Amino acid sequence: MIVRVNSGNHKGEEGKILHVFPRLNQVIVEGVNFIRRASRPTQENPSGGFVEKEAGIHISNVTVVHGGQPTRIGYKFLEDGTKVRISKKTGEEIEL
Repeated sequence: MIVRVNSGNHKGEEGKILHVFPRLNQVIVEGVNFIRRASRPTQENPSGGFVEKEAGIHISNVTVVHGGQPTRIGYKFLEDGTKVRISKKTGEEIEL
């Protein structure tokens, strides 16, 4: 699912959700909010050094992008009883 960051230092950037942390209300978005961490020398990386990776962003700071535009998500029940996500802007179903 593609999302757009709507506040903070990375406002306007888009990316794919890599991981969701429901208890922390955070998501990790591909290519957004990089942090640098020092890593100790290991057998795979004998020199150690710094590693850059994506950090979490609060869920309230991202919006789902559907059809190239940010949209809110709603839910609808189909005739067979299944629940599907829909775009509030267009009314279309959102595929994951």
